[in-house]
Amino acid sequence: MNDEKMTTREWLPLIGLTVSAFLVNTSEFIPVGLLTDIAKSLGVTEAKAGILITGYSWTVTLLSLPLMLVFSRMKPRKLLLLTLFVFSLGQFLSVIAPGYAFLMIARICVASSHCIFWSIASPLAVRVVSRKHRSLALSAIVTGTSIAMVAGMPLGRLIGLQIGWRMTFMCVASVAVLTLVYLTAVFPDLSSGAAFSVKNMPELLRNRRLMLIYVICALWATAYYTGYGYIEPFLRRVANLPDGTVTIVLMLFGGAGLVGSMLFYRFYDFHRHAFLCSTLALISAALLLLRVSASGAATVTGVCIAWGIAVLAFNVSFQSEVISCVKTSAASVATAVFSSVINLGIGAGTLFGGIVCTNAGIGIIGYAGSFFSVAALIICFFFLSATVPGENTEH
Repeated sequence: MNDEKMTTREWLPLIGLTVSAFLVNTSEFIPVGLLTDIAKSLGVTEAKAGILITGYSWTVTLLSLPLMLVFSRMKPRKLLLLTLFVFSLGQFLSVIAPGYAFLMIARICVASSHCIFWSIASPLAVRVVSRKHRSLALSAIVTGTSIAMVAGMPLGRLIGLQIGWRMTFMCVASVAVLTLVYLTAVFPDLSSGAAFSVKNMPELLRNRRLMLIYVICALWATAYYTGYGYIEPFLRRVANLPDGTVTIVLMLFGGAGLVGSMLFYRFYDFHRHAFLCSTLALISAALLLLRVSASGAATVTGVCIAWGIAVLAFNVSFQSEVISCVKTSAASVATAVFSSVINLGIGAGTLFGGIVCTNAGIGIIGYAGSFFSVAALIICFFFLSATVPGENTEH
């Protein structure tokens, strides 16, 4: 193992990228924690407010590849700074939004920056450090994402409950502007490299295992957000938890993901297929037990913790599956499609959850979501082979 430490010149831009990853993911999750307050403030139903999450997710789904095709020839530094500028602008527009339609436009603006950021964040992270430190650079980006899951959304909710949901967006916007200024000063001027291409798409479409993974991920994300998109009002109205306790439960949900990550590193390589099926089984069990567990604070908290463990374990393991079943040259394209598929499911789940809340009641969102997770589990167990033909061992 090489003990050579990273230089300050490497650390400075990497810190900026890590903070940016935290901000982008925190912004995505904020409406989940403040759904009730946003709906009340704008005079709309919670189901309609939930479409803000749907619109965001479907924007990412539809625009990820097209936007990268348009901007792939731009210098990396310029593209990163432009992305953060658009992100900051969308946050400020959210703060001043006079009504629902304006807020939706602001969220679409933020989602557009999300598309580009997650297409370039990891490649830029490994380019600003030496080859021997690339794994550490990728870990830093994952850390920013994990902290957003653990603390970003609960912190945003806490700020929103104290001084209003608009001030939550204002805080994100302010930190984003500071990060933009910071990266303007420290981020190096990198060469553009090869432009993003769709030449690998036909090859990906013929990859049966990859297509099965995409179907499973779409079903999983739909199941996840059918329940999670409305977990805040569920905890308040069905489980009858006070605001402070809801915030703690949501924080524990995010923090449990770190356990899922540790389980991934401990067991995935040795029992891949069993691990994949286990994550889906645990998610299905959590959704099926959500309504029953709402009879007590301890039981619903336990179910949410188990759910959080399974969510991150699934996400990390299936990203690994995507990369492992394609050639290295096609990995970035496959990962971009993976992001689009996940966000398609998130949007579908939020929309379906809203329909369930409106027509059948928020109490059964867990049962509704489990329909999709059980379907994903069946496909994974019976059709997704335990072996990986043509595995990308080069990655």
